[in-house]
Amino acid sequence: MAPQVQATSIDGEPQVYEEKNVHAIYDEIAPHFSSTRYKPWPIIAAFISSLPIGWIGLDSGTGNGKYLPLPFDRPGAICTIGLDRSRNLLNIAKNAGNTGKIRDVVLGDILGRGWRVAAFDYAISIATIHHLATHERRKTAVKRLIEAVSPNHGRVLIYVWAIEQDALSKRTIPVDGATGTRGQDVVVPWVLSRQDKGSQASTEPQVLNRYYHMFAKGELSGLVQDAASELGLQLGPPLGLGEAPISISRGVEMVQDGWERSNYYVELRCWELP
Repeated sequence: MAPQVQATSIDGEPQVYEEKNVHAIYDEIAPHFSSTRYKPWPIIAAFISSLPIGWIGLDSGTGNGKYLPLPFDRPGAICTIGLDRSRNLLNIAKNAGNTGKIRDVVLGDILGRGWRVAAFDYAISIATIHHLATHERRKTAVKRLIEAVSPNHGRVLIYVWAIEQDALSKRTIPVDGATGTRGQDVVVPWVLSRQDKGSQASTEPQVLNRYYHMFAKGELSGLVQDAASELGLQLGPPLGLGEAPISISRGVEMVQDGWERSNYYVELRCWELP
């Protein structure tokens, strides 16, 4: 019987917990993981393809870099820099697309301040923030994405795994601890055979349990609201002349807030009044 998703709780320092239950595991499974992650998700591909020519962006938590070569229909139109904590995944991401072009990748933490404010035109964070072990750390990650892009025209797309799985999902999510807009902390098994690790020995496969926070409905948009508030930004479109307080000159609008194939996602657009 295949290993099942199990509810869990965070013990000790969140950063230490993530290092053991997320980062170390991805470094170990990197080649096998990459071989299963090659097809871009439609909404993400459409978002990247819609970006203006010449824009520069950040893929925060790039993994094997499958989004770095996009858009395929306009090669070279934009430049995306990949950021990740896993050296082994970054070594794969450098050659994403197998075109002979070396991709721009950086070893770093999505909670860090490795960039000047507003360094990018756009940012994506796909299936990454759900690996952070507390609400505060997940909120900080959203703040870093908003801070990273232009306050005038910056665009951000975030995807996280959802408690609500679709009919094609192989995962059943325990929801004993989930209430309202608070999700569920779980460990999701990754089955790594000895052949996947490069061994020819016929032995029992190794099961590695990765930590995830499975998001509840409304939880991701709530993180955006909290992050915008702490950054002093208005959440929503610009108000008309005389409608907004004089002190509010910048904001972020959620132009998409949805669910797709067992994931919640939001698309954000930043704006700044002249």
